[in-house]
Amino acid sequence: MQMISENYIDGRFQPVSGDEQAPLFNPATEEQIGIVGLSNATDVDAAVAAAKRAFPVMAHSTVAERIAMLRRLADVVAAHGDAMASAMGQEYGAPTYFIDYSARRAGSVFLDMANVLESYAWQRRIGAAEVEMRPIGVAAAITPWNSNFGFICAKLATAIAAGTSIVIKPSEMSALQTHVLLQALDRADLPAGALNIVNGSGAVAGAALTAHRDIAKISFTGSTGTGRAILHAAAERMARVTLELGGKGAQIILDDADLGAAAAQALTSGFINSGQACIAGTRILVPARLKGALQDCLIAALAHWPVGPASDPASRIGPMVSQKQWDRVQSYIRLGRNEGAILLAGGEGRPMGLDRGWFVRPTLFTDVDNSMRIAREEIFGPLLSIIAYQGEADAIRIANDSDYGLQNYLLGTDPDRLKRVARQLDSGRVVINGAAHEPLAPFGGVKQSGIGREFGSFGLNAFLEPRTVLA
Repeated sequence: MQMISENYIDGRFQPVSGDEQAPLFNPATEEQIGIVGLSNATDVDAAVAAAKRAFPVMAHSTVAERIAMLRRLADVVAAHGDAMASAMGQEYGAPTYFIDYSARRAGSVFLDMANVLESYAWQRRIGAAEVEMRPIGVAAAITPWNSNFGFICAKLATAIAAGTSIVIKPSEMSALQTHVLLQALDRADLPAGALNIVNGSGAVAGAALTAHRDIAKISFTGSTGTGRAILHAAAERMARVTLELGGKGAQIILDDADLGAAAAQALTSGFINSGQACIAGTRILVPARLKGALQDCLIAALAHWPVGPASDPASRIGPMVSQKQWDRVQSYIRLGRNEGAILLAGGEGRPMGLDRGWFVRPTLFTDVDNSMRIAREEIFGPLLSIIAYQGEADAIRIANDSDYGLQNYLLGTDPDRLKRVARQLDSGRVVINGAAHEPLAPFGGVKQSGIGREFGSFGLNAFLEPRTVLA
């Protein structure tokens, strides 16, 4: 059993000062595999103080120096890819395809941001004014457990590019993964205090960090409820915030779509990261006259989504991260039946042959009304709702009838029609026919899916403030 008892502060590993601890589990076996010491406000103060000392060094660094830092970070993370993949498989249990993408490509975000710096306009002339983009101040980031490496690296890359220092509080449930990543990041030879990471709970370390008077910028990825609390705390001192929150994405299957291909893509978008993803397309919208045919295609496509541990390369859906999350998904399966939805596949309990581990049966409900809670609330598991619509306008109405607006999906064959429908959807991103991720395009949501954007120059802007000089 591994003990994680250190934070990373001021360029070195330092003992956690608090006495509180939390267990770490392998979700595929339910066995305890470690213990993490949880930081308190004293640890957070030390991390912020180190970042504050480092801020002038970072703010006065040249663009060339920042690009060099980013490239070193990319190199060291890439070199630790195997160790990171092993830790992610053990502590999170994601399928092999997701681990390979998340762990072995985590360092690519540093190169993406280095590319942005190559052409970013730090000084701009606007009429008689000179406008300079300046680092906003010491930054804080709070990251979730469902893609630990990616979130930490992306937020660190943006801070380095902006010329600021950062304190990151990852999820305490990902402490083993964080520890392995830190072994890599420590080798990048960043200025002392430029990167600080504290393990701790959101209620203690997270709250102390977001309320800290020396934090000028907060970047948070997680639940809408926690994001709302962070926004309140930041408002007390007008700290800037970027909030990437929940989602309840719609997948609109148009009446000209190839239903077999659409069904396969709908499961890919809905079951991404075992359903534990804010971008998952959990509402499948289909023309009423095609609902029966699509359901047949979905049932057939489910055969290609086996559930199992990360150690089985055939698995495409892994366990839920915790007993609490497993219980949550089970409660929504019961709720769906109680609300009157028809269970098409899956249901309560573990899949056949899996007696231990927090595995969920991939579940499809049909005859779902968009007013049902299973269609409105973020579940964070492999549970999809099939909703029939009457015509294109009705599909757009249903898709937009949501408290969320992070990422929607369109499936069809007419490019002009797809783009026309996409322009009418209320979400930060629209993915057409499973198009690939573009790492430099802005990412973020509208409504209760968040505030602000990440990635590329848009993400960099969020860590900067423009200053105007009139002469």
